[in-house]
Amino acid sequence: MSKPVSPTAEWNAADYAANSAVQQTWARELIAQLQLRGDEHVLDVGCGDGKVSAEIAQAAPRGSVVGVDASPQMIEFARKTFLRNKIPNLEFHVMDAREIGGCDAPSQSSGRLKAGDGGVAATRLFDIVFSNAALHWVDDHRAFLRGAASVLRPGGHLVVSCGGKGNAHDVFVALRPEMRLKRWREFFRKLGKPYFFHNPDSYEKWLPRFGFKSRGVRLSSKDAVYDGRDGFAAWLRTTWLPYTQRVPEDLREEFIAAVTDRYVAKHPPDADGRVHVRMMRLEIDAVKK
Repeated sequence: MSKPVSPTAEWNAADYAANSAVQQTWARELIAQLQLRGDEHVLDVGCGDGKVSAEIAQAAPRGSVVGVDASPQMIEFARKTFLRNKIPNLEFHVMDAREIGGCDAPSQSSGRLKAGDGGVAATRLFDIVFSNAALHWVDDHRAFLRGAASVLRPGGHLVVSCGGKGNAHDVFVALRPEMRLKRWREFFRKLGKPYFFHNPDSYEKWLPRFGFKSRGVRLSSKDAVYDGRDGFAAWLRTTWLPYTQRVPEDLREEFIAAVTDRYVAKHPPDADGRVHVRMMRLEIDAVKK
């Protein structure tokens, strides 16, 4: 009998990079909101495979960008893909979003990030803390806000987009009944809460507590579009890891195919063969006082 694997997500960074066009599109919308001059120092929290951090670095050639992510696999991929000798104002570090207050922001000269001691708040030299499609993985958003406040200079900008309340509801509708089938249910015993989708009211309360002035917090409905059934299945495989990786590897593709079949049966592809998913994004725009 196959046994469930470890609940710890193991990212395949190359696979994610090849199947994350939707996330990159949303990131570009977020970057446009920054209205970069070109000399900003930016912390990209949950940088993943690094391609968004690289775009920001290219838009801020006189500044610096530090990408951090809790996944060693993602950071290794980012470092190998975006080399310092090609993009000298960009670097990557393994770091939990809940612990960014325990690091030093870049100096104006070096742009270096160093691990702190005991979570001591850093010098506030980042101009922007940016995060796209990442914070719904974080169980303690208040810890993130505390850290973001500690590494931002006064007047610094916090710009975030992540999964919000009601995100991907129709996918869960397809996923949950499949998980309850005898074929799979042994693998999902004691499954904890893998995603943390908040609403604007929570952030409107939290922001002032950590020294931020809100410039707008909202839920935004987004249409995520995938290249047919295979594109949708690739998205499940590369990003729904808390579920897919509970299933042993030799059965995983069968499980993904079953969930995909359930979803597509209720949400068939459009005339161009594309599969659509309604997503709810929590968008946060705030300034450090």
